[in-house]
Amino acid sequence: MADPDPHDDTSADYKQLETELLAQDRDVAGVDTADIDDATAHSLVDDLVDADVVTPVSEDRVLVHDPSGTAFDSATQLAVFHRGWMAGHDADAEGE
Repeated sequence: MADPDPHDDTSADYKQLETELLAQDRDVAGVDTADIDDATAHSLVDDLVDADVVTPVSEDRVLVHDPSGTAFDSATQLAVFHRGWMAGHDADAEGE
């Protein structure tokens, strides 16, 4: 049996294409959360409380993100989580 022609080997091309597609998927689904400062986080959390998306539990000193059931002790953590959660939720809705 003859050795395969090394010029016909496309395995490296496939790996490169797969890497590029994964990077594109991350770019599309990615949400920049680095820009959330304390003031922005508190403003977003206040809006979420007003919209009944977040429930403050004062005796436990936590904020509960109602759609996911996740509790946070920091407004900034909650704001970052909510942005990521919404991006994931929106991406799932687009994929349907």
